[in-house]
Amino acid sequence: MKNETQNQPKTGHEVIQSYLKTLDNSPGVYRMLDEQSRVLYVGKARALKRRVSNYAKPAGHSPRIARMIRETASMMFLTTRTETEALLLEQNLIKQLKPKFNVLLRDDKSFPNILVSRTHAFPQIKKHRGAKKEKGEYFGPFASAGAVNRTLNQLQKVFLLRNCTDATFETRTRPCLLYQIKRCSGPCVGYISEQDYEASVADAMRFLKGDSTELQANLAEQMAEASKDMEFERAAALRDRIRALTNVQSAQGINPRGVREADVIALHMEGGQACVQVFFIRANQNWGNKDYYPRIGPDIDEPEVLEAFVGQFYDTKDVPRQVILSHPVENMDLMADALSQKRGTKVEILVPQRGEKLELVEGARRNARESLGRQMAESQAQGKLLRGLAEAFDLDGPPKRIEVYDNSHIQGTNAVGGMIVAGPDGFMKSQYRKFNIRGEELTPGDDFGMMKEVLKRRFKRLLKEDPDRETEAWPDLLLIDGGAGQISAVKEIMDDLGVEDVPFIGVAKGIDRDQGKEEFYRLGQSVFALKRNDPVLYFVQRMRDEAHRFAIGAHRQKRSKAVSATPLDDVPGVGAARKRALLSHFGSAKAVTRANLADLKAVEGVSEGLAQKIYDYFHEGG
Repeated sequence: MKNETQNQPKTGHEVIQSYLKTLDNSPGVYRMLDEQSRVLYVGKARALKRRVSNYAKPAGHSPRIARMIRETASMMFLTTRTETEALLLEQNLIKQLKPKFNVLLRDDKSFPNILVSRTHAFPQIKKHRGAKKEKGEYFGPFASAGAVNRTLNQLQKVFLLRNCTDATFETRTRPCLLYQIKRCSGPCVGYISEQDYEASVADAMRFLKGDSTELQANLAEQMAEASKDMEFERAAALRDRIRALTNVQSAQGINPRGVREADVIALHMEGGQACVQVFFIRANQNWGNKDYYPRIGPDIDEPEVLEAFVGQFYDTKDVPRQVILSHPVENMDLMADALSQKRGTKVEILVPQRGEKLELVEGARRNARESLGRQMAESQAQGKLLRGLAEAFDLDGPPKRIEVYDNSHIQGTNAVGGMIVAGPDGFMKSQYRKFNIRGEELTPGDDFGMMKEVLKRRFKRLLKEDPDRETEAWPDLLLIDGGAGQISAVKEIMDDLGVEDVPFIGVAKGIDRDQGKEEFYRLGQSVFALKRNDPVLYFVQRMRDEAHRFAIGAHRQKRSKAVSATPLDDVPGVGAARKRALLSHFGSAKAVTRANLADLKAVEGVSEGLAQKIYDYFHEGG
């Protein structure tokens, strides 16, 4: 027994102490790992030896840090040239590894922008999300697609810019509805000259840059000149534009005069939970706000939470000139230096004490407090529903991850499987997945076969990526749209894969397919139903309806792509721009397939080599 005890791996401050003799006081990043080599915590240090020696002490730690030290079985170190590099690397590793003792930003979607495209003589104005690869002017970020759509709507009213695609523009022979309702100037049919349209584009960009006062003065001056020259129609059009611009400015809400470009970030913590509210101020205009709920521990203070949030938030996002905070972060100068490096110019981090900036922060804090209150109330109600679900379906405990599956197709075509995920925080939309049904041997409309393919692919991947079930990716419950047949199909797949401990339940419409009379199917048990007014029944219905909505949406998207597909999509070397050029030149994909080599070479942007490729593709063996 004595030898067995001696051979057991050590954990705790003694393990940490053993690393001190190999460390110096260089800046860097350290990782604390448990006995299974899972990362518990990632931290940065100005001086690694000095920082790590704090963890080597047997006492004087908060409960969270003490538990982390007890679980530490090994450590990893990476030195950097500067402390700023260490900060950037730390936040990168936290996002990548998701250690359980770090503050973690859970929702990290990109934000939409407005793009004034520069690929056409009459630029298109549109919403853009993702990498900024397309040529043009970008304005943003906006907090949500809704904020972008509202602004685009305003720009159309005032500046009459087109939002149609280049392909649609080229094929128009008469103006569309937007022209009729005075949201577009009709450039597609020559109702506005290229020069006048470009002037409207320039005005729109000045508005987006915040020069609306000067813009309005210039428009008033132009209107006066038009009236003087007796160009009454042009004067009336300018008057309408000024009126629309005034309406936009009055409807925009809070527009700070003294803050041109900043993100306002405010934190509220309560009951072991946190909400961070971010307001986007660009061009002296409020471009919307978004709330975040970072994962925190029980004894973390505001500066640590806010520093972790800011570091992770700007890892993949553009940094503004100013970052206005509700609380100071632990290393203000260091964070400002890191953000300045990322932006390429100086970034100022402020914690205002008075004036307009303080009013902005207080507004953001109020929103954070109210949002967290709603989130906590919803979480409490969600927890009650999950406990009720466990009781109704005889589960071992309230499920933390429920996966709901559904298929969508039209007579077997463009078949798509959908998976939605729900848990203690409600629907987890970042975890949703769609599956394009690939099985060529499937009979069109074979729902059982489709379900088998989806589940087989899902659980094969789980078994490959997380065979020991160390992450939260494994479900505690599967809900399947269907009855006994679907349940049998699921059982067959699970048996083949050796997955025996994930419960699954079929949800089928009951008598007359009436909502509220759903029947539930479980292996080896009788079919049963819940009372019509049972909250758990409504909960299941919501999850099933969400899965149905998601699957139908994925199916429609696939069908839409199939409808717009052309033979050109499969030609090597023909991308979106070349495809547009070919369709514009020949009028249709069919005409391209019949074109001779000389005609293909005449298309703008199509090289001699590409023309030969296109010709050979459609005339192979001819």
